[in-house]
Amino acid sequence: MWVGRPVKELPTPAFTVDLDTAKRNAVQMKDRCKALGISLRPHMKTHKTLEGGSLMTGGTLRKIVVSTLAEARFFADGGFDDILYAYPLPFDKVEECAALAERLEAFHVLVDSHEALGLLKRRHLCHSKRWKVWLKIDCENSRAGLMHSDPAALELAKAIAEGTTELVGIYAHCGNSYNCHRVSEIQSVARTTTMLTLKFMDKLAGLAPSLSSIGSTPSCSHPVPEMAQLSEVHPGNYFFYDAQQLTIGSCQLEDIAVRVLTRVIGHYPHRNQLLVDCGWTGLSLHSLGQLPTGYALVEGHPDLKLVGMTQEHGRIEPMEGKLDFAKFPMGSLLALIPYHACATAAMHPLYYIHSKGQVVGTWEPIRGW
Repeated sequence: MWVGRPVKELPTPAFTVDLDTAKRNAVQMKDRCKALGISLRPHMKTHKTLEGGSLMTGGTLRKIVVSTLAEARFFADGGFDDILYAYPLPFDKVEECAALAERLEAFHVLVDSHEALGLLKRRHLCHSKRWKVWLKIDCENSRAGLMHSDPAALELAKAIAEGTTELVGIYAHCGNSYNCHRVSEIQSVARTTTMLTLKFMDKLAGLAPSLSSIGSTPSCSHPVPEMAQLSEVHPGNYFFYDAQQLTIGSCQLEDIAVRVLTRVIGHYPHRNQLLVDCGWTGLSLHSLGQLPTGYALVEGHPDLKLVGMTQEHGRIEPMEGKLDFAKFPMGSLLALIPYHACATAAMHPLYYIHSKGQVVGTWEPIRGW
């Protein structure tokens, strides 16, 4: 019902995606990988839509990363294959993983413990299939994975390569790049993660051939030459980008494809504030105090600050001085650029896709785990 209508007529709060910008972001990342001579295995967790996945894979519907089994099933049902479930194997989901492994040409799982590997070895797949397994290593990101320098990581890699499991690859996430503030810092993290991963790969000599994959949107937006020695990379947020990526130095303002539209619903001169119809259920609270403009950027109004939110309300005030309420009449539309697109997208059951100010479609993301 919204196709062909102006974006400004959408009911708010509305999560909108500039299709032209998202397409450009997808093409640019593919071009970066092509220039390096490595494969791109894009992560789906930011948008969680079939349409976005098709654009990120160039229409091949192959070689993707997911973070939940709900995503894995959704994309498999949508015709995608070669899916890597890049999450330490949950002990209660082995049967669900087995169903996907038996159904798809290539469904990969990830482990970082002998206990998880033991579950896979005890669950034999039909049709004489072997589990396709990646080992997660920690290259100073400090989230999941065995430390790259830990002898136990090499022991686990050897165990994966035996019997009913196949060691497909080594996976590292350079999420510590999110702590950077300039391109040189991002590239330093990318270089370190790459070299530590490759150093670990050297220890695998004599084992079955395996792939090496690192990734984060900051590191893959500004790749270093050393990354050409990898097999593939797995960024995801780059399809949308956001204010966080802008602050880090991953992108420019014109690269951010998403906005949350909101309308002014209240004037409160006694406290120098506007009230808008977007609370944390439409934006999320993920900003960690990193933006001088509060929880988001108010597009076109760098002098405004989203100072607080309740479940369905947002409070906006000037950075300094008195607010000119005449500039923001009741019902007027504002566009919020979210701090973290992944968190904000997760708050919306429908994305409004637009081009040149007109709605051209809607995308429905998968939810759940």
